[in-house]
Amino acid sequence: MLAALLAAVFTKAAEPVDRPTVLVVVGAPGEAGYRTNFSRWAGLWEKASRDGGAKFVCLGLGETKETTTDLEQLKTALALEARESAGELWLVLIGHGTFDGKEAKFNLRGPDLSAADLAESLKPLRRPLAVVDCASSSSPFINRLSATNRVIIAATRSGYEQNSTRFGRFISEAIADPQADLDKDGQTSLLEAFLMASRRVAEFYETEGRLATEHALLDDNGDGLGTPADWFRGIRAVKKAKEGASADGLRAHQFHLIRSPQEQMLSSELRAKRDELELAIARLRDAKSQMKEDDYYRQLEKLAIEVARLYERDASKPQ
Repeated sequence: MLAALLAAVFTKAAEPVDRPTVLVVVGAPGEAGYRTNFSRWAGLWEKASRDGGAKFVCLGLGETKETTTDLEQLKTALALEARESAGELWLVLIGHGTFDGKEAKFNLRGPDLSAADLAESLKPLRRPLAVVDCASSSSPFINRLSATNRVIIAATRSGYEQNSTRFGRFISEAIADPQADLDKDGQTSLLEAFLMASRRVAEFYETEGRLATEHALLDDNGDGLGTPADWFRGIRAVKKAKEGASADGLRAHQFHLIRSPQEQMLSSELRAKRDELELAIARLRDAKSQMKEDDYYRQLEKLAIEVARLYERDASKPQ
């Protein structure tokens, strides 16, 4: 066990500090059919990670170990991740969930993962984080995990949506699908994958003539509430759940597992700065109706010039 941990530490030290990590956790399937589906969906995330140059780690598909549970392996994997990095950490939960009216849990082989457990494990991280919980009863994870610089997606809008979900399939297919690229910038963002997956879930229930038992939510503004896909027009949310909160979707649209060639040319430092400026511009636009026109355009011009200078600085570097 000690040798394995040391090997993991040395491997971690040798990797670029800004390299994204995709950690897929496959939960207890319950039935053989679910095991097949969960394995296939995890395989799609693995391919997308490989195509995007991300480090890929998968838990829950191998043989169970007598010495460590899946929950312990997950906590160890998170503890070995860099606490501070420009590289995103993507945590994808594929499986089933439960909710007892107080606490939501993701079902693992052995002890389950509660929303409170996960919140505690993620607390030390000061890096871009996306949690995609594809399980039933996953909505309470949003409230527990929501924070600045985090994107939290849940397959359900309530802990009481307890039927098995289809969302995991559709988002695993959408994350690298060019057809999900709504703004046609040559890359599919996590927001765009969420919107495409939600649309395909709705189409599934409509085609089957069944009452929909899952309604996914996305939260990335830190208010812990989440926004459904039908509140978006294109890639912009046209409704807000909380007065004064910025719209959800802005940060999620900056997460790309497979970046375009143009995006790959940016350094992680410049990309992070560009993302901050884009968020500032978006928030300024949200506040436009409460501002004097001259003040609005003066601030907008200042931010736009900063973005232009950023790209100018990058273009001046030798390629």
